[in-house]
Amino acid sequence: MKEFFKYVAATIVGIISCGIIMGILGLVSIIGMVSSSQKQTTLSDNSVLVLKLEGEMSEQSNSSFLNDLQDIEEISFEKTLKAIHKAQNNENIKGIYLEAGSFSADLAQLQELRKALADFKKSGKWIISYGEIYTQGTYYLASLSDKIYINPSGTIDWHGVGGELTYVKDLLAKVGVRMVPVKVGKYKSAVEMFTQDKMSAENREQTERYINGYWKEITTAVSNSRKISVDSLNAYADRLIATEDPQNLQKYKMVDGFYYTDDIKNVIKEQLKIEKEDAIKQVSISEMANVEDKSDDGDDKIAVYYAFGDIVDSEIPSSIFGSDHQIIGKDLVKDFQDLAEDEDVKAVVIRINSGGGSAYASEQIWHQVMELKKVKPVVVSMSGAAASGGYYMSCGANWIVADPMTITGSIGIFGLFPDASDLMTNKLGLKYDEVKTNRNSVMYADGHFFTPEQLGYLQAEINRGYMLFKKRVSDGRHLTMAQVEALAQGHVYLAEDAIKLKLVDQLGGLDDAIAKAAQLAKTKSYYTENYPAPTDWMDKILNSTDNKNSYLDTQLKATLGEYYKPMALMSKIKNMDRIQAMSPVMVTIK
Repeated sequence: MKEFFKYVAATIVGIISCGIIMGILGLVSIIGMVSSSQKQTTLSDNSVLVLKLEGEMSEQSNSSFLNDLQDIEEISFEKTLKAIHKAQNNENIKGIYLEAGSFSADLAQLQELRKALADFKKSGKWIISYGEIYTQGTYYLASLSDKIYINPSGTIDWHGVGGELTYVKDLLAKVGVRMVPVKVGKYKSAVEMFTQDKMSAENREQTERYINGYWKEITTAVSNSRKISVDSLNAYADRLIATEDPQNLQKYKMVDGFYYTDDIKNVIKEQLKIEKEDAIKQVSISEMANVEDKSDDGDDKIAVYYAFGDIVDSEIPSSIFGSDHQIIGKDLVKDFQDLAEDEDVKAVVIRINSGGGSAYASEQIWHQVMELKKVKPVVVSMSGAAASGGYYMSCGANWIVADPMTITGSIGIFGLFPDASDLMTNKLGLKYDEVKTNRNSVMYADGHFFTPEQLGYLQAEINRGYMLFKKRVSDGRHLTMAQVEALAQGHVYLAEDAIKLKLVDQLGGLDDAIAKAAQLAKTKSYYTENYPAPTDWMDKILNSTDNKNSYLDTQLKATLGEYYKPMALMSKIKNMDRIQAMSPVMVTIK
C-alpha cells in the first residue's frame, strides 16, 4: 500500500511540475511575442501604407499584441493620424491605398484626417482609394484621392446627414414609470427623449444648425476635390444614387473606374512600377506605429492626454449594454497631478471628445486643470464634441483649439429622476409604510417620490450648479456673467460659430494644439507622448469579461437598432450622479 501511495504522490507531483513548467514556457512565449510586437519596424523601399476604414473610429488606441495575433486592425484617430504623418515623412512610403468599408466617425475626426491626407499629397505622393461600399464618411476622405475606384457592383451610400431621435415617454408610461427632469436652460434637451414625444423648437433649431454645418462641409470638400457642383451632390443625395446602376457613378464623376477586388492589386502595382508577379510591400497602421519617427527626436516632452466618453465620478461597471469608454474623474485627477509633478513634461494637451456627464466629476477635473495650469501650459484640443461637462473641463485651459465641426458649448445642467410609484403600487401591488424622524428622511426610498417641497430643494441645487458652471466659464474665458448667460441655457454650437462667441480660441486640429502648447512652453525642440498608457497586456488576458460584453453589446446593437441608445441610457441612469452636465445626442458620419 505504501508503494501505491508513493507512486500516486509522485504522479501528482509530476503533473503539477509539468503544469508549472508549461505555464512558465507559455508566459515566456507571450513575453517574447510582446517584445517582438514592440520591436521597431524597418520599411522596405517602394512600400504602400494601407488604410483599412472599417468599423467605428475610437479616439485613442488601446490595442495590444492580442489584437495582432487575431489579425484585428483597430481603427483609432490617434494611430491613423500618426501613421499618415510618418508616411508623409518616410521616403520609403510611395503612396497610400485607402480601402473603403462600413465606417463611421465624428466629422471633426474625419476633417483632421482629411487635412493630413491633403498634406500627404502635397509632398508629391499619391493616394488611391478602392471599395465595395463607400459610406459618406469614407467617401469624404477618399474624395481627395488621385483616383477613386469601386467594385462593378459596389455602392456609394450618399444620402445626406440626419438623425432620428427616439422618445420613450409613452413606452415608460405603459409600465407605470415617468421621468421627472429638474434642469436649467431652454436648450438643455438631453432629457427630452424621456419627457416629450417630439423635439422642442429650441432643440430642433440647434440640431439643424450643426447637421446643416456637417453637410455643408462634406459637400463643399467633395465638390472642390471631384469638380462636382454642390447642387449636383444634393440632387444625388435626394434621389439615393446608391439604388441606381453603379455604372452611373463614373458618369456622375463620383468614381474613376471599376475593378473587382482581385484586380485592384494590379492598379497599385502599376502605380509602384513593379511587375505583376511581384508582391506589394504593404504597411498597416499598426505596423506604422513601430516605425521610427524623426519628429520624436526633440528635447522637451509635450504630453497629449486623451479624455473621451461619458464623464463619471468613478468607473461604471459593465452591463448587458457593454462598457463604453469613460472619463473617470478620480483617475483623471490623479493623472493630472502626476503630469504636474513630472519635470520632463513641459506642456499638456488635453484631447477631449465628450458630450459630458457628471457635474461633480466635471468640477473636480476643472479644478485639477487649474492646478496643472499653475506649473505648465495646458491646451485643449476639441475633437467630435466637447460639450456640457466636456466644455466645463475645457474652459479653464490656457488655450482652446477646436475643429470647425466640433460640437461645443451646452453650458447647463440637469437632474433626471424616475418616478416608479405607479408601477410599484398600482401595477405590481406593492405596499409601503414609513418610519422617519424628519419629513424628508425617506426622500430617496423606493416607494416614495419627491414632494413639491423636495423638488424645490433639488431645483435650487441645480440652480447653484448652473451658477458655478457659468462662473467657471466666466473666469476662464474672461467674459462677464451676463455674457455667459446669453451663450448658455444649454445651447449647443459648432466651433466655427463658438469662436465668434469667444468660447474657443482657435480653429484647428490636434497638430495645431500641440504647436500652440510648444509655443506657450517656449520650446522649439519637442516630442509628444500619449497618455494614459494603454491597459496592461496581462490585465487584458485576465479580464476576459470585457470581450464577452463587447460581443454581447454588438449583438444588442444589431437587434435593438434605434431602440439601443435609449435602453442603454436607461441602464446607465441607475449609476449616474444625480446632477448631470450632458449635451444632446450627437451625430456620427456614416
